[in-house]
Amino acid sequence: MTVATSLPSETVPTIAEGPPNWLVHANVLWKHRHTLARVTAIALGVGLCLAFAIPKRYQSSTSIMPPDQQGSSAMLLAALAGRTGGLGGLGSLAGGLLSSHSTTALYVSLLDSGTVRGHLIDRFELQKLYRNRYRIDTAKHLASLTAIADDKKSGVITIAVEDTDPVRARDLAQAYLDELNKLITETNTSAAHQERVFIERRLHSVESDLERAQQDLSEFSSRNSTINLGDQTRAMVDAAAKLQAEMLVEQSGLDAMRQVYGDGNVHVRESEARIATLQHELAKMSGSSAPLAAGVASGIGNAPEYGGTAAELYPPLRQLPRLAVPYADLIRRVKVQDTVYELLTQQYELARIEEAKDIPVVSVIDPPGIPEKKSFPHRLLLVVSLTASSFACASAFLLMRHRWSMVDSSDPRKRFAGDVFSTVRRRTLRLRPNRGHR
Repeated sequence: MTVATSLPSETVPTIAEGPPNWLVHANVLWKHRHTLARVTAIALGVGLCLAFAIPKRYQSSTSIMPPDQQGSSAMLLAALAGRTGGLGGLGSLAGGLLSSHSTTALYVSLLDSGTVRGHLIDRFELQKLYRNRYRIDTAKHLASLTAIADDKKSGVITIAVEDTDPVRARDLAQAYLDELNKLITETNTSAAHQERVFIERRLHSVESDLERAQQDLSEFSSRNSTINLGDQTRAMVDAAAKLQAEMLVEQSGLDAMRQVYGDGNVHVRESEARIATLQHELAKMSGSSAPLAAGVASGIGNAPEYGGTAAELYPPLRQLPRLAVPYADLIRRVKVQDTVYELLTQQYELARIEEAKDIPVVSVIDPPGIPEKKSFPHRLLLVVSLTASSFACASAFLLMRHRWSMVDSSDPRKRFAGDVFSTVRRRTLRLRPNRGHR
C-alpha cells in the first residue's frame, strides 16, 4: 500500500521593510529640535562674540622683480639654443643653465634671513610691540605674519605683511624692500666693487702725500724766500746788472773828480761813499758760494738753507742755482702727487659708476600701500563655520546616543562600556572629598 505523501510547498519568508535610515535620523533630530536650537543659538552668540573680540588685521603687499644676473655667455647660449632647431640636448642644457642661475630663490632666502628680521625688530621695536620675552619668539611671530611667495614662471616675488595697524603694515612691507637693497649692497663682491674700494684707499693715501708735499714746498719757500725761482733769478740778475752799471758810472766820475779836486775833496768822498754802498749791496745780492745745509728739502727748521738770516727778503744770487735743485724737486713732487690725485679721482668716479651698474637694484612692480579693508578675521565666515560645526556636532551626538540606546543591554560592548564608565565614576567620587579637604 503506497501512501501518497505530499511535499509541503516552499514558503518564501516575507521581510518586513522598515523606514529608511535617513528618516529615522530625521525623526530623532526632530524630537530633539529644541536642544539643537539652543545649541545653535549659543554657538551663534559665541561666534559673534569671538568675531568681534578678535583684533582686526590689515595686510599690505608688494611685488618685486629681481634683477637679471645672467651673464652674456648664458644669454648667447640661450639665443643659440633657441634659433638652432637641431641642437636638441644643447637647448635643454641652456634652459637648465638659465634656470640654475635664477636669483629668485636667492632673494627669497635673503628676505627670510635673520639679518633682515633682526633689523626690522630693532627698527619697529617689535619685541615690545608683540610682548615677547625672547628675540627668537619675536622673529617667529613676525615670520607668521609675513608671507613671501615667488612665481616660478615669471620670477616675481610677492611680500605680504599683516599687522593690526594698517600704516605699520605698509611700513613693514616697505622696510623689507629697504633691508633687501641694503643687504645686497653690503654683500656685493663684484670686480667693480673691489676696484672702487682699492681706488678709494689709494686716493686717501695720495691725498695725504699731496698735502705733505705741498706743506714741504710752502715751508721751503717761506724759509728761503723762494716764490718763483725763475722770475726771481731774472729780476735779481737785472738788479745786479743795474747796480754794476751804476757802480761803473760812479767809478768813472770818481776818477775824473780825483784828477780835478784831489782825494780830500768833499765831492770825492761822497762819490767814494756811494761806490762803497753799491759794492755792499752788490755783494749782499751776490752772496757766498757756500754749500747748502744737509737735508735742504726736509722742511725742518726755521733758518734759511743757504746760511743767511730769516729776516732776508730774498736769497742771494749765487745760491739761486743751488736752491733751484731742491725747489724743483719739491715742485716735481707736488706736480706728481697732484697729477696722480687727479687721475685717481677720475678713475674713482668711473669705478663708482661701474659699481652702480653692477649692484643689483630691486625693481618694485607694486609698491606697498595702506590697506583700506581688513584681511582678518572674516567675521561672517567665522560665525557661519562655528554655528554649522556646533549644529553638526550636536546632531552627531544625538544620533550616536540614539544608536547606543538601541543596542541590547546584553551586548558585550555595552556591558564593557558600562563597566568602564562606572569605574571611572567611582574613582572620581573618591577623589572629590580628598580634594575638598586639601
